[in-house]
Amino acid sequence: MVDAENAGFRAGDVYQALSAAGAAMSVAELAKATQKTDTEILLGIGWLLKEGKVKGEEGKIALA
Repeated sequence: MVDAENAGFRAGDVYQALSAAGAAMSVAELAKATQKTDTEILLGIGWLLKEGKVKGEEGKIALA
């Protein structure tokens, strides 16, 4: 389901995975690390991009 609450939870999942890894990760790597679907990861990335908390880095996502 796509709603603000779900998007916020997925953003938290993505942020925590990136923080724990300490490195940029691809969507596939994030999906594997969080056990979420690519769609859920993209939803979380979108939320974090809007907040300025992540950035694209050589085809991967990194903390800003």
